[in-house]
Amino acid sequence: MTTALRLAIDIGGTFTDTVLVSGDETILASTKTLTTHQNPAEGAMEGAERVMAQSGWSLMEVTGFIHGTTLATNALIERRGAVVATICTEGFRDILDIGYERRYSQYDINLEKPNLLVPRERSFVIRERMSAEGEVLVALDETQVKRLLAELDASGAEAVAICLIHSYANPTHEQRLRDILAEHRPDLTISISSDVSPEAREFDRLCTTVANAYIQPLMESYLSRFIKQFAAQGVNCPILMMTAGGGMCTVETAARFPIRLVESGPAGGAILAARIAARSGLDQVLSFDVGGTTAKLCLIDKARPQTSRSFEIARAARFIKGSGMPVRIPVIEMIEIGAGGGSIAGVDRLGRLTVGPKSAGSEPGPVAFMRGGTEPTVTDSDITLGYIVPDTFAEGHIKLDPKGSKAALKRVIGERLNLDAIGSADGVSRIVDESMASAGRMHAVESGKDLGPRTMIAFGGNGPLHASRVARSAGVSRIVIPPNPGVGSAVGFLFASVSFEIVRSRYSLLDSMDMDDVNALFDTMIAEAKEVVAQGAGDAPTEVLRTAFMRYNGQGHEIEISLPDRALSPEDIAPLTAAFEEEYRKQFSRPVPGMQIEILNWAVRVATPERSVPPVPETPEPSVFKVSETRPVTCDVDGTAKDAAFVARADLKPGDRVRGPALIHEPQTTTLVSADFSAHLDAIGNLVLIQDQKGGAK
Repeated sequence: MTTALRLAIDIGGTFTDTVLVSGDETILASTKTLTTHQNPAEGAMEGAERVMAQSGWSLMEVTGFIHGTTLATNALIERRGAVVATICTEGFRDILDIGYERRYSQYDINLEKPNLLVPRERSFVIRERMSAEGEVLVALDETQVKRLLAELDASGAEAVAICLIHSYANPTHEQRLRDILAEHRPDLTISISSDVSPEAREFDRLCTTVANAYIQPLMESYLSRFIKQFAAQGVNCPILMMTAGGGMCTVETAARFPIRLVESGPAGGAILAARIAARSGLDQVLSFDVGGTTAKLCLIDKARPQTSRSFEIARAARFIKGSGMPVRIPVIEMIEIGAGGGSIAGVDRLGRLTVGPKSAGSEPGPVAFMRGGTEPTVTDSDITLGYIVPDTFAEGHIKLDPKGSKAALKRVIGERLNLDAIGSADGVSRIVDESMASAGRMHAVESGKDLGPRTMIAFGGNGPLHASRVARSAGVSRIVIPPNPGVGSAVGFLFASVSFEIVRSRYSLLDSMDMDDVNALFDTMIAEAKEVVAQGAGDAPTEVLRTAFMRYNGQGHEIEISLPDRALSPEDIAPLTAAFEEEYRKQFSRPVPGMQIEILNWAVRVATPERSVPPVPETPEPSVFKVSETRPVTCDVDGTAKDAAFVARADLKPGDRVRGPALIHEPQTTTLVSADFSAHLDAIGNLVLIQDQKGGAK
């Protein structure tokens, strides 16, 4: 009998995480390798070869392969994509400049506008016009294509984003223009809005199409090289890609819609946290994922991550909505800040200690990595405070230089602020932890939720190391560290469904909608989504989720309401009205009587069923673990030197309890149990930290 082997690879900004599991979800091997930015596939291959050597299997025996990457995200943030031009309907050339017709910070005289990738000189137009109902008002003027081709050539455009007015209602003009351009310029990458984001709201739709076109050549090239490199080493199973919405799709779909790969790595982490929440019976969770470059926080209720239809890329003002490039795709909603192990610390011109968002990444990396880094980072601070022990770091594959970390902290920070290396490191640690806690509080407030009753599920290379410090500041008193937390996002990939979501705009008043028209629209969308899912899941059974985006007549934004998985009928109007009013009441305290309800968008998600959650055995009664080794640390509670218990996680059995301060180490990360916390291992291997101590001397 052939053993099912599934490989997951998550390429981050600093580390590439690789996990190999068997068919029964047993993790056979996992590892972290430094990300190779010139050719990310090299670091991925190193990780794959390492886990295969650890497990005794070969790449030829892998039966499932899931991949997620930050390459799309980083290309957009770092502006490393193609030269993009836009083609809009005549009279609508300045959509990108007009935007929402408002300033994201009303009184900031030095306001920095978001970089939307396409300057006005690369914004072109063509004569045509559709109505909102999809009727042709002005035919596409194909005689203007010759002029367009000359303008595109002169602009140096490598990719073009086509976004014509009301093309979501009738895409024929966009499709015809795409075909003509492709015929005359076969090397030009073309994205059309009716494929990428067929929704109303021209600015958002155009931005999404521009972003897709901007990264499409890069991602097509990368995915092609990635597949060829692994195929050359014997991989013969399909490679599926993780998407921002928490599902998987084929490489072909990913190459066509690379914008859906943005934030795919963090999405895997949220899926892992949701899985742990379901297995542990936790209804309210804060997912806390810290890597080498960023920290990601996500709210999870009843084992479902909070989702959204839109988010912003590369905000000019880190925490202010409207300061980035809006993108409308299905996405797991989270807040992400530049606060990871590689975040660079320094002192600004006002004498203030700063941390991030700039990161040393993997090249050159923290000073301690001895790869050319000269500026101190969060990792250098953690080493100096004793939280990272060089002997156990990164499975011993990366040698550390603690003296170099201390010297850099003293030189860059200490000399400016009259501090020694430990004082400098303590300052860096407190600032970065407060930044992460503040981001979590802000995200919860924006969602109308409270962090207090939540359990934090922490993972990533630096998540367990900072969890107790961030939890204390955020008002969270319980933390769960899952098994293999250092590669948590990659583990999460393995629990994702093969899925695809389609959203289409079709305006209608709820009480007078054309049921036949809506049902026909759903039939079309479901068929399209099933075709995409079948490419990655074959004949596997699928589930269909239908939703409507509803609002009161005249309002600007919609509320997502679930629909029954069947054809709609007039009898559904009353229950849908009640469902909308109940959801409206939850968000805004009370519904508005006498107002008509309208529907702007319809959505369908087709996915393979989620993996079943096994029952949770009872955790044995806690028993104090006998500690045989300690390491000196600087206590994060009172700043004094203390001896921390030094415990291998592999030595703990369910029920074993360790009082803080303690360092619980494992191959890819270390969990810091602060002096005011204790930790115990539960029945399914989770490390549970509870704030139940005063934090004084032991």
